[in-house]
Amino acid sequence: MSDAADHDFGHLTPAAAGLGNIFSRPKAVAALCVVVLAGLAWLYLGVLLTGMEGYSGPFGFLQALCGSFDSLNWSVREATLVASMWCAMTLAMMLPSAAPMILTYAEIADTAASKGERIVSPFVLAGGYAAIWICFSVFASFAQLACMRAGLIEPGMKSASGLFSGALLVTAGAYQFSTIKHACLTRCQQPFPFFFANWATTPAGVFRLGLKQGAYCLGCCWAMMLVMFAVGLMNVVWMAVLGIVMTTEKMLSGRTFTHAVGAALIILGAGIAVMTIALISQY
Repeated sequence: MSDAADHDFGHLTPAAAGLGNIFSRPKAVAALCVVVLAGLAWLYLGVLLTGMEGYSGPFGFLQALCGSFDSLNWSVREATLVASMWCAMTLAMMLPSAAPMILTYAEIADTAASKGERIVSPFVLAGGYAAIWICFSVFASFAQLACMRAGLIEPGMKSASGLFSGALLVTAGAYQFSTIKHACLTRCQQPFPFFFANWATTPAGVFRLGLKQGAYCLGCCWAMMLVMFAVGLMNVVWMAVLGIVMTTEKMLSGRTFTHAVGAALIILGAGIAVMTIALISQY
């Protein structure tokens, strides 16, 4: 570094110098990436929920927009709003579960950077990962419209059929025992061998790593995400619970926790279906 550069750096404020040190460390950037993006997603969901409930205040302008969810013939604006809701929902739930993978990449990048090797920001990896879930969000938006038109989801985005909810819960529970689930989950639980074997030093290469890891995550968690159709698409309690469950199973090893979650979903789904059938038979 030149004397001029040293002189300039010496005149940086402590806050600016500290910020520069943070952003020079991939692991710190990765942690910041997960916290900020997931936090923004939860904030946006809160804004949408505020508008849907018709509360006044700084976000009251969304009330009219969110009221358009009641329509079965969405305009481009309405479809965009629904897709943005799904994008926020998936990022809020899935980014925390991706934290071990992103931090593993950052740890390897930290080591490479200390040796003077070229590295790519974890933001690029997270971008590839998020792209997969954004594609899922678009699919989920169309699925939501199809379910509304079929009368399976009420305008308030709650399930209109106990049998529909029960079937989704049982399906999600059964998937917890599948070979595909465990193959993808293993990749999510053990990201180090994947990065070690496929390390890239270009933005395009790291973005592709994010796409692959996102695909593994989708294969692991898509059925769990569809549970939201059964419990209410804007049910923030279930969002938080499912997010915690998916994060936990990626941090653990083995199949015990995954199978326990699957059994619980099957029992819950079967119970809802039986209760629904019993109610129907009374009329």
